[in-house]
Amino acid sequence: MVADALVYHPTVAHYLRFVATTVGRDKLLRTLQYFSRFYAWYLYRTNNPERIIAPFEAIKKQFGLTRKCLRIGKNVEHFKAAATAFDNTTMDPILKYCAVGRQLGYAMYLSLDTVTYLDASGIRPMASAKRLQREAYKAWFTGLIFNTLSGLYILWQLRQREQTINKKDGEGVVESKKIQRERNSTNIQLISDLCDLTVPGAALGYANLDDGIVGLAGTLSSLIGIWGAWKKTA
Repeated sequence: MVADALVYHPTVAHYLRFVATTVGRDKLLRTLQYFSRFYAWYLYRTNNPERIIAPFEAIKKQFGLTRKCLRIGKNVEHFKAAATAFDNTTMDPILKYCAVGRQLGYAMYLSLDTVTYLDASGIRPMASAKRLQREAYKAWFTGLIFNTLSGLYILWQLRQREQTINKKDGEGVVESKKIQRERNSTNIQLISDLCDLTVPGAALGYANLDDGIVGLAGTLSSLIGIWGAWKKTA
């Protein structure tokens, strides 16, 4: 009876829907990858022996390579999203061009990332792999900057809308709650984007961040991603 209660529990069904998605699996792997990056740094800084650090370095490397493989082909999705945003005639112009910039940045990142997978996996070593990976980070950084600008603009728009609402009116109360939900969602995405910016920012030398900070930031953005993917599969 206890086993049946566990097997048929709604949470188990929800979990199965979650891990059945590529996004769900990717976010779980990403969380473990970046936490291992942080923890390997922490163990090194606290003078632990190499045999203790090695498993976490291996998780960071192998899970990163696995995620590279899972991302192959995803660039097409972002190229299509960029074209759709560009053709949208009803979208706010600033949000439109931020969306196009974001999607093209992600698309170029994933395209270059796919090429570097061949070198990272040992399938086809390339002398240009490091240069291509650097260009990939630049594209990712650009996409994140556009998404951050979009988020800041949305927050400004919400503030302008809120100033026109009469909160003593019934419809005004409903609209106020709607704005608050949109603001919370935008703030969460902004936190995620700012955390993600540490990864290409550190790799490109734009910011002097060690693996501890990058690992923690990546872990936080990954957990936000898990939360979002979990809600979508509810």
